[in-house]
Amino acid sequence: MAIIITDECINCGACEPECPNTAIYEGADDWRYKDGTALKGKIVLPDGTEIDAEAPQTPISDEVYYIVPGKCTECKGFHDEPQCAAVCPVDCCVPDPNHVESEETLLNRQAFLHNS
Repeated sequence: MAIIITDECINCGACEPECPNTAIYEGADDWRYKDGTALKGKIVLPDGTEIDAEAPQTPISDEVYYIVPGKCTECKGFHDEPQCAAVCPVDCCVPDPNHVESEETLLNRQAFLHNS
């Protein structure tokens, strides 16, 4: 399952540099699939959607840091535990019950994002 950042976030920014997929963005900041990944140009997402990896996407939150579910791998393939949760001083990086995913799905996403 992907990780979410709850409204208890204090916007300290400790989580953002820890994400190996650059899936964490400051509130109100646009995000891109290309950020922190090997993706560039026109791509086809695992769900079949065609997009430009370099095109800005609408922020998921305007107020607190947020995690893009389609880029979050819970650090699978990089670390034993989600690094955002490990460094969050207020424990607001938690599993997202709306995005329950298997380890296989997370590892496949990691391979897709990094062409490995």
